[in-house]
Amino acid sequence: MEPRILGLHHVTAIAGNAQRNFDFYTKVLDLRFLKKTVNFDDPGTYHFYFGDETGSAGTILTFFPWEHITPGRRGIGQATEIGYSVPAGSFDFWMKRFDEHGVTYNKPSEKFGEQYLTFLDPDGLKLELIVSKTDDPRTPWTTPEVGAAVATKGFHTVTLTLANIKATAEILTDVFGYTLQEQHVNRYRYMTDTVQGAAYIDLVEVPGEARSVTAGGSVHHIAFRVKDDAAELFIRQKLIEKGLQPTPQIDRDYFHSVYFREPGGVLFEIATENPGFTVDEPLAELGTGLKLPKQHEHRRKQLEASLPPIN
Repeated sequence: MEPRILGLHHVTAIAGNAQRNFDFYTKVLDLRFLKKTVNFDDPGTYHFYFGDETGSAGTILTFFPWEHITPGRRGIGQATEIGYSVPAGSFDFWMKRFDEHGVTYNKPSEKFGEQYLTFLDPDGLKLELIVSKTDDPRTPWTTPEVGAAVATKGFHTVTLTLANIKATAEILTDVFGYTLQEQHVNRYRYMTDTVQGAAYIDLVEVPGEARSVTAGGSVHHIAFRVKDDAAELFIRQKLIEKGLQPTPQIDRDYFHSVYFREPGGVLFEIATENPGFTVDEPLAELGTGLKLPKQHEHRRKQLEASLPPIN
């Protein structure tokens, strides 16, 4: 059997103030802080990872917090919405919690027969809580404040806003193995049957929309999951045959990555499950120390002095 894409792996976005970003995702959404490291290409900037207990693929939201970044703008050529799966009956809890923390949100609505609640993080990143109409068996990360009856289980959907969906849809179907599940007006939902969570990509077609500006509160890229290096290289070859220009495989310490710009303009990544987040910290201590890529380890003292403290 040919290797296949196994849904979403992670989503990476851009934030401003690092402490504010850390506080929102660990103290409002109550995600687990998985890793405190730095941007490979800009080591003077943190790279934060949030997710479930182990950093399972399909639960990982990561950020580059650039302190003085200007606000971005949602538009075509961008991933514009990140949807989290939550249990039925949890919206009252989340709306009360959002009120307590001053979070901007809309009243619940429905699409594709699923209830969803839209809200913004402190940088304006658009997120959704979604009650899936299919079973989501994933075990959530829980805390004393956010129990299993309401906690996020990981990603449900990522939405791409595009001028024309045709070429992007062909990547999803012909290379990634997704199928068109539903359509409502200009929103098209694609899914993979390889996983039960993090299985959906929505394409929204808006030909007259302005182009996006990727900056604060924007998604930088979305990553799709593969089992291992062999599967990644197989998919990479399929992308080349499709006329795209994926990068060589790059070691990102916790997974191996191949990047490419899909035809609609969104930066896609293929990311492996291996080696995982416990490669440099034991499970119980994830996120407690500053972990540096080996090429930046010689700058540890300088970086520790220059990076803002996180409490």
